[in-house]
Amino acid sequence: MLKGLHHNAYRCRDSEQTRQFYEDFLGLPLVNAFPISQTKSGRATSTLHSFYAMDDGSCLAFFEDPQRPFDFKEQHDFDLHIALEVQAEDLHRMFAKGKAAGIDTRGVADHGFIDSIYFRDPNGYVIELTAKRPDHDAQMADAQKTAHQVLATWQKAKPPAVTAA
Repeated sequence: MLKGLHHNAYRCRDSEQTRQFYEDFLGLPLVNAFPISQTKSGRATSTLHSFYAMDDGSCLAFFEDPQRPFDFKEQHDFDLHIALEVQAEDLHRMFAKGKAAGIDTRGVADHGFIDSIYFRDPNGYVIELTAKRPDHDAQMADAQKTAHQVLATWQKAKPPAVTAA
């Protein structure tokens, strides 16, 4: 039934700063942008929706709505991040490019089945570039065999949740 990802949408502070990062730095072409003056529920708005294409046809999309408050904050690595696949040879090139551009750049992280580097975009989102290891598919097939059991074990033994003050 589900065919794949068409787009993920996120808020952005400034559409041009976002374009500079996603198009100029990462190389994802801006393929659509349109203003929205009224939501589907009839609320008046002044929003820009923009789309950046990836090679598989899916997009990263952003909404800029200066009149609607949004809590932009630097996200912790695994609270919210966008992982994009690249070829292995591109990791070190993009790492150097990020450092040279003065972008918050970290890595290379060895995750066993993938290697990753991390940037922070102008909106505070963590962007992970990840390259599959040669045995990635075999590792994922093995992991799938135990994924439900790992989840069930976690559910039984996880620490109690801490509530925000």
